[in-house]
Amino acid sequence: MMFWYGSHLVFWQAALMSLGMVIFWGLLIWGLYVLITGSSRQSAIHHPPLGDDARQILDQRLARGEIDLDQYHRLIEALGHDRPKSQTDMGAPSE
Repeated sequence: MMFWYGSHLVFWQAALMSLGMVIFWGLLIWGLYVLITGSSRQSAIHHPPLGDDARQILDQRLARGEIDLDQYHRLIEALGHDRPKSQTDMGAPSE
């Protein structure tokens, strides 16, 4: 004896089951993604970048021409780094 109407699945029943499966796996994969990226973001918050990163950013901005040399020296001093040595300070012969 059969406990459902008809001998096969109705189209909307198969569509709902398929949609439910897609939603289930989508939510499961999304949940794992959130857990993994959330833990990596927390570790980045607890470990701030080193001071050398700020120096590298300033070096890159100077190389791209976003800041001029005077601004670069002022920002380096504001960061607490020593002023970069020029060639004359390093002992290069001056002409």
